[in-house]
Amino acid sequence: MDYRRKRRLTFFTIGLIFLLSGIEYAVILPTIWRYLQTLDAAPYFLGLSLSAFSFSGLLAGPLFGLWSDRTLGTKKIILFANVFEIVGNFLYFMGYSKWLLLGSRLVAGIGTGAGSSIFGFLTRNTAPEDRSTVFAAVMACRQAGLLIGPAFNIFLRLCDFQVGPFTVNKYTSPGLFMCLLWILLQFVVLFMYWDFSPPDGRRQRNEEVREEEEECKPLVGPSELTGSYGTVTIVQSRVSSVANGEVAHVSPPPEDVSSSPFKNFSASREFLREEVVVLLAAQFITLFNQTALETMVTPLTQEFFNFGELENSIMYCVCGVEVIAGFVFVRWLSKRVAERVVLAVGLILCNISCVWCLIFLANPQGGFAWQLAEFIIGVLLQVLGLPFVAVAQVSLFSKITSQKTQGFSQGIRRSVGGLATILGPLWAGGLTSNLYVMMGVMMGLLVLLTIMMVVSYERLVEPVTVDSATGAESED
Repeated sequence: MDYRRKRRLTFFTIGLIFLLSGIEYAVILPTIWRYLQTLDAAPYFLGLSLSAFSFSGLLAGPLFGLWSDRTLGTKKIILFANVFEIVGNFLYFMGYSKWLLLGSRLVAGIGTGAGSSIFGFLTRNTAPEDRSTVFAAVMACRQAGLLIGPAFNIFLRLCDFQVGPFTVNKYTSPGLFMCLLWILLQFVVLFMYWDFSPPDGRRQRNEEVREEEEECKPLVGPSELTGSYGTVTIVQSRVSSVANGEVAHVSPPPEDVSSSPFKNFSASREFLREEVVVLLAAQFITLFNQTALETMVTPLTQEFFNFGELENSIMYCVCGVEVIAGFVFVRWLSKRVAERVVLAVGLILCNISCVWCLIFLANPQGGFAWQLAEFIIGVLLQVLGLPFVAVAQVSLFSKITSQKTQGFSQGIRRSVGGLATILGPLWAGGLTSNLYVMMGVMMGLLVLLTIMMVVSYERLVEPVTVDSATGAESED
């Protein structure tokens, strides 16, 4: 099978993995609280169960990333991680006690750690200029899962039968359903996922370039190629610019895969740089604010608008459509402007959203229609800014950190996000009756992040690296 087809099928499989992760969240979240109540669990068990999933993923991410960096393979890691998803969801289906339910989410969360390996794989196998569009597509797949997930609950809530000693009802069926989906995904990964390496792609592209050059050579001269043939133009323009001593944009050199990726690696030198700290702060603060608002939304709609499950489901579906549309737009925008511009736009939208919520939602005024309009505008603004920040910070992070240790670096980034998803609900859950304090702190964090981004704006770019061959020629 040729490189292009392997790449297409592999990227399709990656999309499926993120789609299933979104479906799992959307299928289990609406029913887990009622499920815990049938097992006589205290209210704090809901927070524990949700946090357990994020906590185990937080720990597993860097470890799986380290594994992928050392082996430069992800297929075995994904197959191994999916086993935890299968076992965890089956334990959720069994549900004999609240402790087993808590353990099931802890086990399933380990499977999410493979995400760091996948992001590392995508970084190694995509060109820097294409990375934003690829990451946007992958993130949109998860959002699509969040959007279509509630639809599965329509038939899952009708389940009421026995499978051997196990009862299948509207509370246990999500676990069985997701267990079966993850088992099916194992076969998809087994037959449709390849650990191809960048040299394979570069070798094929070089052959294609040579073929095109040979075809074009008798027909036109080198000076006539500019603007006529995309691939050849890019290659020749780079060669000519280096020959003239002007290096406008040079791709990072291919790294020696035979040596250990962690040779001469320093965590402090890698992660305590100004630009890296800004992007990690963006990851933490945006996810902290997002999960805090998600925690606050349901009690708020119940108190002021008397929303039930149907109204909340409609609201989440509308938000899902908006987020997917946002990722599509960001994918288009990232081809035309730099990632730091996309990040700046996202932060502006997040600041406007937080100011709106602080003014209008912390203490709603007016009649029902006016309060509902204020709430809808606040939620739409909050959701609108997320794709900009999410895609920009992931893409930039992959470019300013070492390509050799992308798996580990992406694991650290996802762990920071996991910590935010644990602390955000805990913060909001304790302050649902004091929204000024809750949103005031969120606004303060956003202002801090905005100041950090403005101060470090010039550093939020991909470092230009000249390959060794060019360096040797310049020395001569």
